[in-house]
Amino acid sequence: MKPELIKRLNEFLAQNPTLKGKPASEEEIKNAESKLGVKIHDDYKEFIQLFGGAYAGLAIHAFSNGSSIGNETVIELTTRSRELFNNNNVFPEINQCYVIADDGSGNPIAISANEEILLFDYDTEEKKVLSESFEKLIEDNFSEW
Repeated sequence: MKPELIKRLNEFLAQNPTLKGKPASEEEIKNAESKLGVKIHDDYKEFIQLFGGAYAGLAIHAFSNGSSIGNETVIELTTRSRELFNNNNVFPEINQCYVIADDGSGNPIAISANEEILLFDYDTEEKKVLSESFEKLIEDNFSEW
């Protein structure tokens, strides 16, 4: 991630500590990759190693989230979304993604194998590309209050 973006996030989260989680360890990341059968991409990995589950324009989940973010881990969000979608035969591509957030209505926001950020809308059965990368998603959505 760009140093200026990291600096902005650091300053914001220092002033809003309930929005910052505990940084993720390499062991937690490797465990998630193994359990979910995915590769955690570099920008998301860097973010969670710096901030844990934290607010960056939207609530980004990791393993230990800020107390204002919610308790669900990336593993739990992904597993729950996969079960729901597989049981209802929608969005088979969710099985190659990992879920990092939701849209506020319970629809998962996930990172795909090619690093796109996808929104899976269960009600409309539509998939939308929100961003070409995690870093771009943060750049487009994060603003200091």
